[in-house]
Amino acid sequence: MRFSYRLLLICCVAACAPMLPEPPVNLPTPTPDPGAPVAAPPPAPQTPPLAAYDQQGFEGWKQGFLARKGGGRRADYERELAGLTPDASVVRLDRNQPEFSKPAGAYIQNAVTPVRIAQAKQRIDRVPWPVVQRFGVPSEILVGVWAQESAFGQVQGDYDVIRSLATLAYDGRRRDWAEAQLKDALDIVVDGRRERAGLKGSWAGAMGQTQFMPDNYLRLGVDQDGDGKVDIWGDDADALASAANLLAQAGWKRGQGWGYEVVLPAGFNYAEAEGPKHNWAHWAARGVRLAQGGTPNGAEALEEATILLPQGANGPAFLALPNHYVIRRYNNSVSYALAIGLTADGIMGKPGLTKAWPNDASMSREQRIGAQAALTRLGYDTQGVDGVIGTNTRTALRRWQQANGRIADGYLTAALADELIRKAN
Repeated sequence: MRFSYRLLLICCVAACAPMLPEPPVNLPTPTPDPGAPVAAPPPAPQTPPLAAYDQQGFEGWKQGFLARKGGGRRADYERELAGLTPDASVVRLDRNQPEFSKPAGAYIQNAVTPVRIAQAKQRIDRVPWPVVQRFGVPSEILVGVWAQESAFGQVQGDYDVIRSLATLAYDGRRRDWAEAQLKDALDIVVDGRRERAGLKGSWAGAMGQTQFMPDNYLRLGVDQDGDGKVDIWGDDADALASAANLLAQAGWKRGQGWGYEVVLPAGFNYAEAEGPKHNWAHWAARGVRLAQGGTPNGAEALEEATILLPQGANGPAFLALPNHYVIRRYNNSVSYALAIGLTADGIMGKPGLTKAWPNDASMSREQRIGAQAALTRLGYDTQGVDGVIGTNTRTALRRWQQANGRIADGYLTAALADELIRKAN
């Protein structure tokens, strides 16, 4: 039983690696002339076999990194990188992040459970009240982040952060980002903020109880207990205050929630989902109502909000307020942000969702990449073929759905991915 619980915690933390922000959504472009020649899609990125991670190639990347980023600290960085080898498991995990590969319902139901909410309620008093007063982020949101990121500090990851970031930089899919994070991680060690042996975290380089990336640790870490160091690994107060600072700096709006489950009227134009933002009066005039009744509070009603359909027209619908997008500055995934918000709702004793999640199958990476390549080949550019079903892919899919008489909810299922691949071929 203890082994099973440990395994569950590890799976939860593996689901929380921070995402890069998605590129801005491009404005829709006209559907191309069916008779016009269509360029071939860009090749799908492939995870190299283990043999491809040769030490000679890695050493070549390392010398390039030191030349680009070392500056006056080149000798210090070289010392910390000495003897390092790439970790191919990091690349495999990077290609299969569950926030983007699992259906939203499967991800959220695994993250938001009665047991998790009960555990969170027991820890709500661990958030120092001065932190809530200073940053304006509710205790329930902070405990929700704490739960999702590390199971309340119990599973923080045991990857060597420097090795993980060096591997991601060498792999090249997100090289500029990874090299910048690696430089910050090296600075943490060189400056004596944390010993190298203690710089542990997730496969993506996220660290501590609230899984901060190195740049956020340096910019936003808070020494809440005043002992002269920011210890997000062993000090609950420092970790939670640092998370509150991140959310506050990202624009958290005091006195407002993250959003609401809503019921959409018959005939709702699903193409409006994840599109232009409007205030509550706009949505209410179109027949949208809160699933639990009532209305948003006065400040929320004036905010520009979006309708989200994380599992398409057949799943629950949400009115996403600005604070939903603030949570996504922590991890740019709809599923992740909803999990945090719904956990916070549960801690506050709010009722659960009124609409059940569809039992959709997960998609393989080949299906996700194939669907993106297919949409691009069919004239609906996804702005990249990387297996991450983000805003640009959903926008392209909506355009295809509209052009083909489908419900334009932008939701990609395994069956639809297979259909797109067949049509493109």
